[in-house]
Amino acid sequence: MSNLTCFKAYDIRGRLGDELNTDIAYRVGRAFAEFLKPSKIVVGIDVRETSEELMMAFADGVMDFGADVINIGLCGTEEVYFATKYLEADGGCMVTASHNPIDYNGMKMVRAESRPISADTGLADIRAMAEKNEFGGPAAKKGELTQLDNSAAYTEHLLTYVDVENLSPMKLVVNAGNGAAGPSLDRIEAALKAKGAPIEFVKINHEPDNTFPNGIPNPLLHEQQPVTQKAVLDNGADLGIAWDGDFDRCFLWDNEGNFIEGYYVVGLLADAFLSQSPGSKIVYDPRLTWNTVELVESAGGSPIQSKSGHSFIKEMMRSEDAVYGGEMSAHHYFRDFAYCDSGMIPWMLVIDLLSKKKTSLNALVKERMAKFPSPGEINSKVEDADKTIEKVLGQYGEAAKNIDKTDGISVEFDEWRFNLRKSNTEPVIRLNLETRGDKSLMKEKTDELLSLIRG
Repeated sequence: MSNLTCFKAYDIRGRLGDELNTDIAYRVGRAFAEFLKPSKIVVGIDVRETSEELMMAFADGVMDFGADVINIGLCGTEEVYFATKYLEADGGCMVTASHNPIDYNGMKMVRAESRPISADTGLADIRAMAEKNEFGGPAAKKGELTQLDNSAAYTEHLLTYVDVENLSPMKLVVNAGNGAAGPSLDRIEAALKAKGAPIEFVKINHEPDNTFPNGIPNPLLHEQQPVTQKAVLDNGADLGIAWDGDFDRCFLWDNEGNFIEGYYVVGLLADAFLSQSPGSKIVYDPRLTWNTVELVESAGGSPIQSKSGHSFIKEMMRSEDAVYGGEMSAHHYFRDFAYCDSGMIPWMLVIDLLSKKKTSLNALVKERMAKFPSPGEINSKVEDADKTIEKVLGQYGEAAKNIDKTDGISVEFDEWRFNLRKSNTEPVIRLNLETRGDKSLMKEKTDELLSLIRG
């Protein structure tokens, strides 16, 4: 029985060759089918060189169980989520390593209705079966593999998030990072054009390319951000948008080329939804909260806090019937999108909001960033995360107005607050901090906390 290290808390990710190969992919597919007992599942792939062969091996495992496989081809993770629900499949698997290094690949799996499968909802069981590798022979009737282009239904669904007839003329810089987003953007562009929307796309790094000539697409990397920024300024664009490799996250630049932190985008999208469906519930994560809570409450909505991480957010949204959920990590979740995350819906909501409010993105977020300044998430490598968190709590806990332990520790004072939590995947702790309109206090407290954490 071999130990499979490619299984993580929410998905599968591993170095090609030893941690993930076609033999392991077959075993994962077979175990996935044994666990779900499906009659049909959906598969899709990102642009990586090994994605096709890993997907075929996974599909073989599923078909040997006796289930049919629908292959929707090159796509984003969200297209597998959408197709799983839309085609009423019993599960789905996206073969992608998103923004991991080029010698990695992985899989993101869901069950019926695109409900997440994570360590505590089946992934551990699938891992145990794949490690044991005792499946017996193939089923009496092997499942069938069919190719299906589901992109028209997906594109049509995306357009329901915007009032196409009333969009203002806009120029958008779109940076697919040579990942999977390019073909989907072309289809969205064609659909908008067909409906007469005055939206112009300036495309950079647009063609899918498994050699990633411009680096693995990860717009959170500071060295990648100036590319989109420069294109926005050079083209006098209203908005810059860039995606990671499987485009389940999108990142925004305003009309002045400023990168907009994910935290402020959550508030923006909450506002967009509450203007469309007043009184709705909005789910947010505990890392940075004041801006989101204020915006949601002032728009007549109900803010609901959830632990960070897609399976927690999705579960909370389902139980509360929330219309939208947002994490500052640039994952945005939508009730009408099977409660799943999408990297295409956010920018469409933003252009809809800008058209309705007759304003620029810069004008919308500048005021919010000044009102609740934050330095963004800061990671620190530590030897013992739990001990470090205890030490920080010992220092700040007594004077705090409120302490919340939903996710790590959130410690609140009248004029500032911070959240400190450990990573699921690496020996680091992540600090987030915000103040009420006081940039010098933000800097002072950030420095103070970092010297305690790293001291």
